[in-house]
Amino acid sequence: CILGTHHEKGAQTFWSVVNRLPLSGNAVLCWKFCHVFHKLLRDGHSNVLKDSVRYKNELSDMSRMWGHLSEGYGQLCSIYLKLLRTKMEFHTKNPQFPGNLQMSDRQLDEAGENDVNNFFQLTVEMFDYLECELNLFQTVFSSLDMSRSVSVTAAGQCRLAPLIQVILDCSHLYDYTVKLLFKLHSCLPADTLQGHRDRFLEQFRKLKDLFYRSSNLQYFKRLIQIPQLPENPPNFLRASALSEHISPVVVIPAETSSPDSEPITDLVEMDTASQSLFDNKFDDIFGSSFSCDPFNFNSQNGMSKDDKDRLIEQLYGEITALKEELENFKAESARGAVQLRGRASELEAELAEQQHLKQQAQDESEFLRAELEELKKQREDTEKAQRSLTEIERRAQANEQRYSKLKEKYSELVQNHADLLRKNAEVTKQITVARQAQGDVEREKKELEDSFQRVSEQAQRKSQEQAEVLETLKRELAASRQELQVLQGTLESSTQAGVEQNTRIASLAQDRDRLTQAAEQHRDEMAALQAELQQLRDILSHERESSRTELEMLQTQLRDKESTEQVLLQRLAKEQLSLLQGTAHEAECMVQDALARMEDPAHISCTGSADCLLSQTLAASKCAEQLRDAHSKYILDGTAMGSLLPCLALFTHLVSNTLLQGSAISHVAPVEPADRLLELCKQCGSEAVSYLSALQDPGTVASADCSLVTACLGQITAIGEELRPRGLDVKQEELGDLVDKEMAATAMAIETASARIEEMLSKARAGDTGVKLEVNERILGSCTGLMQAIHVLVLASKDLQREIVESGRGAASPKEFYAKNSRWTEGLISASKAVGWGATVMVDAADLVVQGKGTFEELMVCSREIAASTAQLVAASKVVKADKDSANLCKLQQASRGVNQATASVVASTKAGKSQVEEKDSMDFSSMTLTQIKRQEMDSQVRVLELENRLQKERQRLGELRKKHYELAGVAEGWEEDGEW
Repeated sequence: CILGTHHEKGAQTFWSVVNRLPLSGNAVLCWKFCHVFHKLLRDGHSNVLKDSVRYKNELSDMSRMWGHLSEGYGQLCSIYLKLLRTKMEFHTKNPQFPGNLQMSDRQLDEAGENDVNNFFQLTVEMFDYLECELNLFQTVFSSLDMSRSVSVTAAGQCRLAPLIQVILDCSHLYDYTVKLLFKLHSCLPADTLQGHRDRFLEQFRKLKDLFYRSSNLQYFKRLIQIPQLPENPPNFLRASALSEHISPVVVIPAETSSPDSEPITDLVEMDTASQSLFDNKFDDIFGSSFSCDPFNFNSQNGMSKDDKDRLIEQLYGEITALKEELENFKAESARGAVQLRGRASELEAELAEQQHLKQQAQDESEFLRAELEELKKQREDTEKAQRSLTEIERRAQANEQRYSKLKEKYSELVQNHADLLRKNAEVTKQITVARQAQGDVEREKKELEDSFQRVSEQAQRKSQEQAEVLETLKRELAASRQELQVLQGTLESSTQAGVEQNTRIASLAQDRDRLTQAAEQHRDEMAALQAELQQLRDILSHERESSRTELEMLQTQLRDKESTEQVLLQRLAKEQLSLLQGTAHEAECMVQDALARMEDPAHISCTGSADCLLSQTLAASKCAEQLRDAHSKYILDGTAMGSLLPCLALFTHLVSNTLLQGSAISHVAPVEPADRLLELCKQCGSEAVSYLSALQDPGTVASADCSLVTACLGQITAIGEELRPRGLDVKQEELGDLVDKEMAATAMAIETASARIEEMLSKARAGDTGVKLEVNERILGSCTGLMQAIHVLVLASKDLQREIVESGRGAASPKEFYAKNSRWTEGLISASKAVGWGATVMVDAADLVVQGKGTFEELMVCSREIAASTAQLVAASKVVKADKDSANLCKLQQASRGVNQATASVVASTKAGKSQVEEKDSMDFSSMTLTQIKRQEMDSQVRVLELENRLQKERQRLGELRKKHYELAGVAEGWEEDGEW
């Protein structure tokens, strides 16, 4: 098929063949068609998509049809058809992407046209595409019994084979999604892309799990090498993480090593008969032109290949295998290079970070070195200033040691402060350390103040001593002056003692000079001590100010941290409450919408089953219990919101479905229980609205209770039990007799119909002539053949049923077997009634046609209807209980084919008779004028338009009738109940 699409540049021939296949009646055939069509979309010609878009609606209708079948391949075909429709829509919207999704990074950038909006929309479409792929993946695995080795059986491989195409698509979609998300995060805020990240994380977990499960299956190990996704998803908030991303590469081994393919030598040595048969089938599908080059591999210029040619082809095959192995090696090398480049980028980032830390350490070292130099200078100045007195020097050294300790404590505070800035999470512990350090600083301050007080007291004592010495010298000087005055008085009175007095005066003057010099020295020493004292005071005040500033800064940070924490807690509580209110409000709107839809006139036509209502009420009751527990946990712990919201949403959904299902059942139930059920549904909805309203009010959220809703659900369950369908109005032990009666009645109806046809044929031969006799004989003859074929079918059905019953299947008697398999028995009864009714109706229609009162179309419809009824009888006769190798089953199938042929004969004879009658009744236009012919032409056009309008309306009415027939048949037969059909 793939070669054919490339040869004819399209898929017209493919679809012409597919349209003749019974895809709506054979689920396995539909499944294999989906597999082939998927491979055509990937590997076929580019025009396959254009030729297939016109059939998109047919695929959607087929998907919905198979979706009603919950067992076997029904759901698989429905999901696969949805995937194919999504793939066609994706490639139609984005023609830049080829069918196999293989694109380079440059082509991916060009697909978005450098517009962030295009990239945003493209990412959403890829998410939807990948979601369909994952749904098919999960559905296939869910349909398999993984406890057995299903991958080595034919049935398991039939379901697993299409997953190879799914794995190829998923690997490319995952790679492109990661690259597009990194591109979007570089252009848009992170909050805007929160939904994209959540959806990617969900698909990442599913895809990783499915890849892991697939890699463990023996079937895939021989056909494909499945990549393994990384342990953790990419971090889109860090741009450098893109270098760590490794594109998953799916490796398909060489075709010669595939277990599904034969060696090249076997293809060459294929026998001529089978090869010619293959060519004939290929020509029937794709035309005779395909028998020539390049698809004719049987001959070369009319000569068979010799050993050298086979050897050359074998060598070509080995070369191809080596080339593929080389390509695989190149792919592995490319992946290794990408990994090494990512590792190099990571190491470069670490190196840059280490260099940054090194620069910070150097800056801190320079700062500490400058501080150390300054401290050394201060220490030298202090030592120079304190060399004068030993006691002062000792105390200065003690002060310097205390100052050094204070600086060390200060350095610790600075370091702790830096740690606080770098590690905000440890702020409480660091504040405690800072407080302890601040206490030490206070103690050191107190010690410095005490030492300063002692130095001040010693300086005061020294100054007092010097003042006392000065006062003593002053007193002595005053006394000397007094003595000098006495001596001067005595000098005038006595000249003899003059020389002695002058000598004494000179000595006193010398003493005075000496005392003056001593006073000057004491004054200088006092000034030096005061300067030293002032310097110590300045240092102490500076240290006190810096410590106070640091303490205030730490206290401010602590208060800011506490206030921020309080604000965040309040905001979290408000957001949780608002989230609960919003969810409750949406839930209330959903319930109110369900109540409004119950009153909507458009909902009156909806019907449902009691079993579906019971399943909904049971699920709603369980969810109500879970919601009560989650609500209790939330009342005890205000942060336990994670379990309440999911339960609330599920509870609302189930209650709304219960209300709608109950309203739908009330439309088809008896009046009294329908009224009670409708009233209970309205009461349940009002109680649910009251409960949800209580959850929205902060004052009543603690007292909200859903027990009234649970009670209403229990009452609805009781009414649903009353309305459950009880099957046929017979006892199970009477089903066996009823089957025999119905089959006998059917056989009798067929014999009666055959007799009536013979009677009508006799009357037609006696009363009709010419074309009318020929038409009636042909129609009645084909009807007789159809009745005979139906008679044979009924007998074959009886034989097969007898064989099935006699096989026992664990039952002790036929009646017990029929009672045990009541669903199968009811199907037989329904099918038998349909066959008998169809035969009667067809005979009535044939009678009217022969009499000239009926229409040929009515007879054709009746024949087709009876063919459908016999097909139902065949399906009800065999189902899964018949042995596949049974001779009676083969006889039944042959009889079914005979009925189909007889039906076709009736339709053909009816059409032929109709054409003969119409040819006979053809109009003669030879005598009409131009005006009359124009008038007749306009009337004919009006009639054509009227008939087309009526045809459209009748087709719509036919669709509605079939839909209603399906619903009524489902309710009557209990199709919605769980059980085997």
